[in-house]
Amino acid sequence: MNDPIDPFAAAQPGDLSRRRFGTMALGFASLAALPGRLLAQGSSANFGPARPFSWDMLVARAQASARHPFVARQASRHAAPTFDDAARLTYGAAQSLPGHVRLFPTRLETAPFAVGINVVSAGQARPLINTQGLFGAAQNVDPAGFRVMHADGHGDWLAFLGASYFRAAGEKDQFGLSARGVAVDTGTMPGAEEFPEFTEFWIEDLGGPEGRQRLVIHALLEGPSLTGAYAIDTRQTEAGVVQEIKTTLFLRKDVARLGLAPMTSMFCFDEATRIDHRDWRPEVHDSDGLAIWMANGERIWRPLENPPEPRTNTFRADSVRAFGLVQRDQAFDHYQDDLAFYDRRPSLWVEPQGDWGAGAVVLYAFGTISENVDNIAAFWLSDRPAKAGQRQDFAYRLTWTSRDLAANANARCVKVFAGPGGVPGGDPIPGATRYVIDFEGDALAGLNRGSGVTAELDLPAAAVLHKAVGPVAGRDRLWRVTLDIKTQGLAAREFRLFLKRGDGALSETVIKAIQP
Repeated sequence: MNDPIDPFAAAQPGDLSRRRFGTMALGFASLAALPGRLLAQGSSANFGPARPFSWDMLVARAQASARHPFVARQASRHAAPTFDDAARLTYGAAQSLPGHVRLFPTRLETAPFAVGINVVSAGQARPLINTQGLFGAAQNVDPAGFRVMHADGHGDWLAFLGASYFRAAGEKDQFGLSARGVAVDTGTMPGAEEFPEFTEFWIEDLGGPEGRQRLVIHALLEGPSLTGAYAIDTRQTEAGVVQEIKTTLFLRKDVARLGLAPMTSMFCFDEATRIDHRDWRPEVHDSDGLAIWMANGERIWRPLENPPEPRTNTFRADSVRAFGLVQRDQAFDHYQDDLAFYDRRPSLWVEPQGDWGAGAVVLYAFGTISENVDNIAAFWLSDRPAKAGQRQDFAYRLTWTSRDLAANANARCVKVFAGPGGVPGGDPIPGATRYVIDFEGDALAGLNRGSGVTAELDLPAAAVLHKAVGPVAGRDRLWRVTLDIKTQGLAAREFRLFLKRGDGALSETVIKAIQP
């Protein structure tokens, strides 16, 4: 069963999260498995009359809206008053829209804004005009978003809810991190973050081969600084969920930091950085690293962290090939969680379609003590200033999968540990930190200490008190780098490390934040 998306979470400034259900949701888990009945298109009083719809019409509507000042939406007058009411509406037996679509209800405190829902077929859209029979308690409640059920009704695999958030399950049938339509001033910025919202959807069911589903979801985005049109062609595949996205943005105002293809995740702790000894689990995170595939072929791996204060890191990535927040560690015994199943949570990869030009991948993180708060964000930031009156067009592919798209490249970093400098069991070296970085991959197969493998590190020689590199005993394809770094007084905030043999790189490049 999927970890159900929390239908009662509204994005708040400075808070990247969509709250999970928590323990109260478990009582409704069995209801989530009930299959809905499919409404026949064109025959239900739930829908208004058909009218023409196309991508060009949606773009024109977004452009027209951008010419006018932003008007904040009013809360629904037909919202569920309590958590329990909303849960019954969400997970009770009810009818579905075409495409096995079930609706999320509005709720007074956390999801108060209704969205427009339209069903599209053959270039004609029919608007949803009442929701009688579409919610579990058979009430006419306004929808706040929607989720897509598996064809057999056993659970959901796609959900849109709150601001411009959406997420999909990978091939292990588990939700995890989220994507967003756009990010506006996310990170350590002087002003408040802005959360543009998907205000209306047009959903077209295209079916799919061998029981897999395919839907095209169009969406209208509205925010104080911009409007946007989105086309999200979504299909289930053997390797997870793939979404082909094109978007056209129209800027109402200048935007200091316009984040494209943004995603949000949670990193609380892992085996190497466990800080909350009240929690018995070894690791708690939706993603454990940021991966970037540069235009020159270099692969970057930045382990995630739960920082003591908000941090924004920028990685130069002109004409970037791909980037993503990755759940690389997928061993159940590393998490020991048979409720949240962090080992099953998918990674999310972004592949630009066409050359995005000069820009950078931005990683933002802030500290959290709760796994119910998303404290990680990543997105691409163009060097081109985002100015009022501009039109910007982008296309990209999202892949929600447990497969590592870097697995066929050089050796990957699989673990990073940090502790007091010096030999374990001996006196620690004052002002020093020991880092242990493990690499694994076919590029290391058959190599030994006499093979000429070195660890390339970009720190000054005076800061490196000890460096050793070699295979892990009894493990083919697994190598370990051990570093003692004099961190006290060190100006550098991070280091870059990769394995090298001759003139060729054997591994991806690890960029690790330095712990004082």
